[in-house]
Amino acid sequence: MGNSEPGTPPVIGIIGGSGVYDIDGLTDTEWRTIDSPFGASSDALLFGRLGGQQLVFLPRHGRGHVQSPTTINYRANIDALKRAGVTEVISVSAVGSLKEELPPGSFVIVDQFIDRTFAREKSFFGDGLVAHVSMAHPTCRRLGRALAEACSALDIPHRVGGTYLTMEGPQFSTKAESALYRSWGCDVIGMTNMPEAKLAREAELCYATVAMVTDFDCWHPDHDHVTVEQIVKVLLDNAERARTLVTRTVPALAGRHTSCEAGCHRALDAALITAPEKRDPARLALLDAVAGRVLES
Repeated sequence: MGNSEPGTPPVIGIIGGSGVYDIDGLTDTEWRTIDSPFGASSDALLFGRLGGQQLVFLPRHGRGHVQSPTTINYRANIDALKRAGVTEVISVSAVGSLKEELPPGSFVIVDQFIDRTFAREKSFFGDGLVAHVSMAHPTCRRLGRALAEACSALDIPHRVGGTYLTMEGPQFSTKAESALYRSWGCDVIGMTNMPEAKLAREAELCYATVAMVTDFDCWHPDHDHVTVEQIVKVLLDNAERARTLVTRTVPALAGRHTSCEAGCHRALDAALITAPEKRDPARLALLDAVAGRVLES
């Protein structure tokens, strides 16, 4: 992008459902397909501007919800966003609650994950180019602060910090599994944020999750009494507040001229392990967008 500082100028990526991208004030909109060497992304990307800030939206499951959590091509999604110039990703995700104090309608600014998925490609790297990135702090604290400030300003009930258990799905948990995850201290449960967060880190993108509670998971004694109508109402209310949250947060992220203070835009600085002379040209060709900054240096 012609700038010596990685991750600048800021371009905000939003990954979420169809209810999120119908945002008041979004201008200069255009759906555009971005080709990725990792295959097809979930959908075309919606480009636009919000409060003067460039924004790119990706429907995680595709418009009409045609992709299951397992069949989503997470690598293509993150690679396409990187190729589109995105520097930070806000993930908006529906979750179940594992805590009594996080009732339906609560938002959680997640700061930790436990990955229990097993049927997904989890890295851009592999044979021919090995890399190990740190996931000790898997979300961007700078983005998290911005989202928390917006929630407070909008009076959205929220918690700053929480652990998101990512299960494979597409079935929901058994009661025994739900009890196990509660015993681990997890706060919310969903099916989509892993390996999304891992891939965002490998692609040197800031990443933050807004986990929107739709219902209590099956551990809760009232779980069996919840109706579909109640869940749909919470989903619609959450989507409305998510749109408002995006509208408030995105312009606040404009104007950044330096790389992320949390180090997100330099995550690969010490991650590549394979000696330069041993790197596979075919693997290198796949990584021109994700790792081009360090491969060209």
